[in-house]
Amino acid sequence: MEPMAGVALQNQLLLLAMLPFAAALLVAALPQRMSALVAGLSMALALVLLAALAPAVIDGAVLRVELDWVPSAGLGLPLRLDGFSWLFATLVSGIGLLVVTYARGYMAGKDGLARFFALLLGFTGAMQGILLSGNILMLVVFWELTSLFSFLLIGFWHKGAAARDGARTALLVTATGGLCLLLGMLVIGQIAGSYDLDEVLTSGARITGHPLYSLALTLVLIGAFTKSAQFPFHFWLPGAMSAPTPVSAFLHSATMVKAGVFLLIRFSPALGGTEAWFLAVTGIGMATMLIGGLIAIFRNDLKGLLAYSTISQLGLITALAGIGSPGAILAAIFHIVNHAMFKAALFMTAGTVDHQTGTRDIRRLGGLRRTMPLTATLAIIASAAMAGVPLLNGFLSKEMFLAESAAWHNGTALDAALPYLAVVGSVFSVAYSIRLVMAVFFGAPAGPLLKMPSEPGLAMTLPVALLAAGCLAVGLVPMLIVGTLVNDAALSVVGLGFMPEKIAIWHGFNEALMLSIIAFVVGIALWLSLRAQLPSGPEGPPLLHHLRAQTVFDRGMLKLGWVYPRRMMSWIATERLQPQLRLLVVAAVLAAGAAAWGAFAFAEVRRGNDFSGGFALMWLVGAGCAIGAAAQAKYHRFAALVMLGGAGLVTCLTFAWLSAPDLAVTQLLVEVVTTVLLLLGLRWLPQRREAIKGDNSAQARRRRAQDLVIATVGGAGVATVAYAMMTRPLVRNVGDWFLANAYYEGGGTNVVNVILVDFRAFDTFGEIAVLAVVALTIYALLRRFRPAPESIKQPDQQRQTNGRMLDDYLLVPSVIMIWMFPVLMMIAAYFFFRGHDLPGGGFAAGVTMAIAFLLQYLATNVRWVEARLTVLPIRWIGMGLLIAVGTGMGSWVFGYPFLTAYAQYVTLPLIGDVPAATALVFDLGVFALVMGATVLMLIAIAHQSLRAARLREHDENEESR
Repeated sequence: MEPMAGVALQNQLLLLAMLPFAAALLVAALPQRMSALVAGLSMALALVLLAALAPAVIDGAVLRVELDWVPSAGLGLPLRLDGFSWLFATLVSGIGLLVVTYARGYMAGKDGLARFFALLLGFTGAMQGILLSGNILMLVVFWELTSLFSFLLIGFWHKGAAARDGARTALLVTATGGLCLLLGMLVIGQIAGSYDLDEVLTSGARITGHPLYSLALTLVLIGAFTKSAQFPFHFWLPGAMSAPTPVSAFLHSATMVKAGVFLLIRFSPALGGTEAWFLAVTGIGMATMLIGGLIAIFRNDLKGLLAYSTISQLGLITALAGIGSPGAILAAIFHIVNHAMFKAALFMTAGTVDHQTGTRDIRRLGGLRRTMPLTATLAIIASAAMAGVPLLNGFLSKEMFLAESAAWHNGTALDAALPYLAVVGSVFSVAYSIRLVMAVFFGAPAGPLLKMPSEPGLAMTLPVALLAAGCLAVGLVPMLIVGTLVNDAALSVVGLGFMPEKIAIWHGFNEALMLSIIAFVVGIALWLSLRAQLPSGPEGPPLLHHLRAQTVFDRGMLKLGWVYPRRMMSWIATERLQPQLRLLVVAAVLAAGAAAWGAFAFAEVRRGNDFSGGFALMWLVGAGCAIGAAAQAKYHRFAALVMLGGAGLVTCLTFAWLSAPDLAVTQLLVEVVTTVLLLLGLRWLPQRREAIKGDNSAQARRRRAQDLVIATVGGAGVATVAYAMMTRPLVRNVGDWFLANAYYEGGGTNVVNVILVDFRAFDTFGEIAVLAVVALTIYALLRRFRPAPESIKQPDQQRQTNGRMLDDYLLVPSVIMIWMFPVLMMIAAYFFFRGHDLPGGGFAAGVTMAIAFLLQYLATNVRWVEARLTVLPIRWIGMGLLIAVGTGMGSWVFGYPFLTAYAQYVTLPLIGDVPAATALVFDLGVFALVMGATVLMLIAIAHQSLRAARLREHDENEESR
């Protein structure tokens, strides 16, 4: 298998991997009515890309490109596509296109369509990332992304308790499995000596013979079993039925739960071939098939029945992956395709029935073939395929499964029992398929319905019809439709020793056909014996009804997630902020002291600095402000904040004095913003304990003495380090390299800015991402925050303890503050455009723009500002991240590492040569995100003030009445 390379191939694979995420962002930004169109076009474009790549993956070829991420650290993003991942990716995009079409009709008239399609596309992108990952750690990242997006999709209708519970359970189970998978991949990487997928897949003998093989196998299987809902982790999947039906159809057919079986098949060359693999994988698979099939027969909820049938069918595929023979791998891949077709059709049918009748309860349904004949016909075809009726696709792959189970593999007890277990599982699949059809579409209606049943529109019918037609076509002419593709996929897994197999309708009267006939006869008999008691019986077999895994999980989570943590918190923690901060600072001081002990030394020859009386006086003022802030903190918080601002101003002047103008500008702007934000937050602070218990209590004096010691030690340590660094002799270091190369390599003369947006842009990207998370977290917390009654009803008391309200101290007329808005906008633009060559930059410009909005809130009120200005800070944050990521990824298009900058002079008419660099675009993303994050925090606090004012006004009106 010769790897293919080239920029064109790189861009095709990169577009295939990033297209769903880009479409998700586009959907979130566009009007809601266009969301389905954009989602459908992105799925269709992915299919076009896969079709263009199809000729290259035939006969086991591997397409592989390596994207440089952080070359200096040896980190890359390899993308890899072979026959197996190509078939799976085509399945994801094809089923995804049909699901989007179906969702357009199913979700019509409902709120949040843009959010729904954006999450669906993000989920698709995470699944495609798993399929295209050429690095096993990169695979785990996308693996966990599927858990996150599935959590958001399952809980899409989050106002319902069932949706929230189902989403939380799914996330806890699958994300925990993902952590185990990460540990397993780390162990595998250490054994194989590489985290590259190709290297790992060719290191099977080394991995299976290593002492850590059992540990690696256990961890990987936990990850795969949790994702594919294998026993005993199967319980999360039925709870996911609270998701919208299009999500269920997509999740159960081509994504999420199929990721686990994809992993098992993909890693079977590296981890399989051992007795432990066979017993664990095939044993759990067969157990899951039996348990899921048995429970499915008794379920009264239509989607619940389909959920347990999915669990059973996934157990079948898992068992084949555990057998691991070339025929078993071929059968597993073939059944993945067939199951995706008939299960997507069945879930869409269930959604159609619910949509058109108002219920999914089988006990209230019946006779729908009269009012919904087309839907009934399509459901019968899909159900027959699930049961394995001849001339349908499910029959072919189930015959292959029965043939593999009857073959002799390793002579273990499980191997000898496989044919019998396979027949029992097939019996259950026949029984629950018959119950689904007969209970819903035949007989007399069991009860009154909320809606008069009728056929749905074309958007909901066409996808089901295409899938049912696919079940028929594959069942009649399998080699023409999917035979070659399935064989190529198996070849890419098994290797060159694989011999393509012709998939035919008739193989003669053999052992597999005999077992299939037995399963049909017994399955029909089982349904006939149970049909009278099923509607009134419990939703589960009596033997398993009181042993529900969900109940065990809920009890365990209650203990582990609430009882034990609360008990531990009562022993070792406190809800007060000050002791926690004290502990954090002490830990930091001790860690720094331990690191510097015995290794820290001053330079023998120090640089001398002339004493400056002005500088010393300035620092005396700063020190006085710091001491005054500490002293005033217990009496007057406003005065303490003013003095703290004075200490910050002295720090700013120090930066300017020591020739660090960028730091001085940034420090000044940040001081303005943080001071005002703290002022806005003062009114919500509770009274100090000293104000309640007495300022001169022994406990208060002891605590202040402790704080004084900690602050003195910490401050002295930082001052010592700073003094040692600034007095060392001038020798060549990394700073000299930046000074020498900033202009020639980064196209800018402001070395600080060039470092931030070019040389160390990756660090900056991480920092702005953290800032975005912090801003969103503050916004979310303040949205849930309700001011305490005393902070609303007793403003005079709050003035005594927290300092006066901000408006009592505003000395600048409000009209001047309003007029400053366009001036500050110009200053922000000035900082931004000069930042690459002179002090300034995107961060300073973003903070300056935020100050412009901040002044408007201070000068007027929330209602006045928001009636005249539309800020939308969350969109600014999103656009800033998008611009930064897009700039970094743009370098990939030209074959360079992520965030590689390019500088060039551009000649403009009448102006001449103007310096231009792609780092300016990245800086634009920094500007947008910083501005959005700062304004978002401001707006969150301002709205709390408005809420408090409204509550106070309401109480005053009530009192006056």
